[in-house]
Amino acid sequence: MNAKPILPNNTNILELSIVNGHSHNKNNQTLHLNSKQVDYSKQGWEQRIAHDWTFFDIPAAEGRLLIIDISKSAANELPTYRYLANDNTQNQLYEPWSSSKIFAYTGAMAQLRKLGLSSNGSIGEHNIADMITSINSYEPFGKADGNSNALATFFANLATRDYLTDLFYDNWLNLSTPNIYFRGAYGPSAFEPLSYTFNHAINTIASNPSTIELNMNNIATDDPGYLPYRCEKCGLTGNKPMTTLAQAEWLKRLAMHQSDPVTAHPELAQEDILNLFYGKDNSQKSPLAGMTSGISNMLQMAIASNISDTEINDTTEAKIALDTHYDGKWRVFQKIGWGPSETRSTSENVVLAYVSLPHPHDPKQSRSFVVAAQVAVPEASEANVTKAGQKMQTLLNRGIARYMQLFDIYF
Repeated sequence: MNAKPILPNNTNILELSIVNGHSHNKNNQTLHLNSKQVDYSKQGWEQRIAHDWTFFDIPAAEGRLLIIDISKSAANELPTYRYLANDNTQNQLYEPWSSSKIFAYTGAMAQLRKLGLSSNGSIGEHNIADMITSINSYEPFGKADGNSNALATFFANLATRDYLTDLFYDNWLNLSTPNIYFRGAYGPSAFEPLSYTFNHAINTIASNPSTIELNMNNIATDDPGYLPYRCEKCGLTGNKPMTTLAQAEWLKRLAMHQSDPVTAHPELAQEDILNLFYGKDNSQKSPLAGMTSGISNMLQMAIASNISDTEINDTTEAKIALDTHYDGKWRVFQKIGWGPSETRSTSENVVLAYVSLPHPHDPKQSRSFVVAAQVAVPEASEANVTKAGQKMQTLLNRGIARYMQLFDIYF
């Protein structure tokens, strides 16, 4: 879970590729729908999407799993989607742990955009792309110190919790499931830059001022939208309860920001998206930063094991399998989270990722998808967090194997 991620050989492609696929089966039945067909702008879209909430033959006791399969038949067409879950778990609330940190980034960058600013710059001496990379890698990057919790809390403070919560409902996602919100923080304190001056990068629009002072409250508990973990309305899931559908839909819309403008975040620009996924404007000129730096190889191992003819025993073998099968162009953008919960007397693990697997020769072996998964094991302890990780690996292995059979099942 803590491992540095396996990275692909080909680092030249700075895009969020959608693999061409099929939207109809052999009987010409529609299996995927695009955003105009669904109309995500109106509540109740969860009932209008193409979905199979029992696609994965995995009981809820073994974890919650949701995959959004993404297809695009032609360059000038909108992407189409099919939602796949196990045991009708898509709307069950759980604590997302650190997997929700990309949500804090989303809200923070939107607030900067409202001020005419972008993620292509720095706050004080700290490059924003470096900060999001450090949040995902849990290591120093540039002048970002690797304190993922403090950095993510800073972004949540900048975004404000009322704004982050509203994005689940009227301000963006239009979810029907109640009691999903972002009201908490990560750890006891936020990152404190030496200066709250926003500095534009060199290639920012010249008409904007070169610097601007951010007027923000950087104390989480002073945010009017903040709620303590065991607030009266919070229940056992704490102050950031989410679902696999909420998390996957949020990430899907970010990944499809340019390809599907119908559901794009109203404030963000593609530059902000590329800084989230790739850390595009990072100070170290690294071709793969941002969410590509997200720790863990559980998902990569699950994919590699599924495409390989031989047993995969380590990350070296997994990398060879992935690079060979997908010509080094595969991508995994991920954020993991875990922890022991004394409130629920469980130890838990959450995985959230966007994955692109473009096969160079056979479109039927190509995939683009978003995955959100959560597992829990009894008793709260650091040792049992490891057991939760093992349970997650089993869930991903089974889920990816079933998902890779999608064409055989439906087509």
